[in-house]
Amino acid sequence: MLPDVLDRLDLAGIETSCHATTGEGDATREAAEAVRRGYDIIIAAGGDGTLNEVVNGMAGLEHLPPLGIFPMGTTNDFARAMGIPKRWEDYCDLVIENKTRPIDIGKVNGRHFINIAGGGSLTELTYEVPSKLKTMIGQLAYYMKGIEKVASLSPTELIIRADGHGVLEGEFMLFLIANSNSVGGFEKLAPDARIDDGLLDVIAVRKCNLAEFIRLLTMALRGDHFSDPRVVYFKTTRMEVTSPGLVQLNLDGELGGELPGVFEILPSHLRIFA
Repeated sequence: MLPDVLDRLDLAGIETSCHATTGEGDATREAAEAVRRGYDIIIAAGGDGTLNEVVNGMAGLEHLPPLGIFPMGTTNDFARAMGIPKRWEDYCDLVIENKTRPIDIGKVNGRHFINIAGGGSLTELTYEVPSKLKTMIGQLAYYMKGIEKVASLSPTELIIRADGHGVLEGEFMLFLIANSNSVGGFEKLAPDARIDDGLLDVIAVRKCNLAEFIRLLTMALRGDHFSDPRVVYFKTTRMEVTSPGLVQLNLDGELGGELPGVFEILPSHLRIFA
């Protein structure tokens, strides 16, 4: 599709150049260079992981250009949440017409996320799935890995300090921080999350057995999980999460370091074509 995309933009007077990513961190470096060189538009073609790298190259810099997204990944959670057109022609027209909107982004330990952050054993599955398997069978690869992970789920000791909500302490199966209502293909997991409200939506699941956890997942598909006392939900602008054990962080489906972490919201930090 690339020649057709470039031709459509060129006919509208948008002169483009392309960069094919070659490995981890490449999109971050290239996005930062594009901002430094004063480009008017940056467009990421890929999935949530590619988008995360591009956002990390842009965030915190001055005079940020608007960001476009061609959803070419496995799940494309963020693009789905934003209602980004699947037809490339329609999305090119959005860019040509300069239809943008402001969005918040999250920050933790010097790194940024645009859609989701989290910790706990089940959140590890998105970056443990081999790229070749994702290419071959798409989102089914995550379900296969998820079945494997659920069987070995174990709770983690967490201390959560959130502005306006005091301290939560105990054993949790996982915690998630959502910036939109589409998380891991679950569109009802954080139904009230808004990309431009200046708030992080936090969901934490307290210790439970395997059968109870599977029941909670089923409830989450319907959006009924908030009625369960094991599910903690609140909104905040800043929170700190610590643990006596090793807890890896998931940022937009990619490995994002380890706890402890201080999570913050950067209101209306970027503009995207949507």
